[in-house]
Amino acid sequence: MAKIHPTAIVDPKAELSHDVEVGPLSIIEDDVVIGEGCKIQSHALVASGTRLGKNIFVGKGAVLGTKPQDLKFKNEKTYLEIGDNTVIREFATLNRGTDFSYKTVVGRNCCLMAYVHIAHDCVIGDNVILSNAVNMAGHVVVEDFVGVGGLTAIHQFVRIGQHCFISGCSGIAKDVPPYILAMGIPSTYGGTNHVGLSRRGFDKEVILEIKRAYRLIYKSNLIVSEAVHKIEESLKPLSEIKNIVEFVKKSERGIIRD
Repeated sequence: MAKIHPTAIVDPKAELSHDVEVGPLSIIEDDVVIGEGCKIQSHALVASGTRLGKNIFVGKGAVLGTKPQDLKFKNEKTYLEIGDNTVIREFATLNRGTDFSYKTVVGRNCCLMAYVHIAHDCVIGDNVILSNAVNMAGHVVVEDFVGVGGLTAIHQFVRIGQHCFISGCSGIAKDVPPYILAMGIPSTYGGTNHVGLSRRGFDKEVILEIKRAYRLIYKSNLIVSEAVHKIEESLKPLSEIKNIVEFVKKSERGIIRD
């Protein structure tokens, strides 16, 4: 049976798994689904339309699934979906989607530290770490295994590629291609994320080929489209190289510069 503190308010239409814990003065609204092993600390709000997977920790004062901060929103039915084993720390705020995609999504095994804000229609991949007070606008896409330093602001519709690391106190207004470091306001290219890639078991030759690709993009006299063509023509057809090429080709905001 779920362990619900007597001062918590849980709507009878909410669906809680048998072993969910809900702390003092927390509120669980209707049309909420909370999976096995979830722990909701005190003073949290889990609003209507929120879907929590298994073994999710929700810290004190966190606010999940509230209406998007979008003036175009007309109270359509939308959702917030959070994957298994994700940690959401104190006072984080996560809004649900708009009719653009009808949902905001956070993947599995993520760590969202205190005061993180994830706006409407964002898609956060698996194994993502967002440090304290990372704030993102709507429609941001963060791919798997990304780390973002504290106090970083991310512009709407920005896309951050897999295995990137973003330095703290950065301002991200352009797309950040995969496997690199980004830093500053406005954010700039800071080299490949070779330390992170090594720790995750990437082969040395793969890391070197990634470096060669980014030397063509950032350290040659070629424009981006020429650099991409050169990468396709001259580098090994590794899956990581294909990811870089595809990411850059699909970028709508343009990528960060050197």
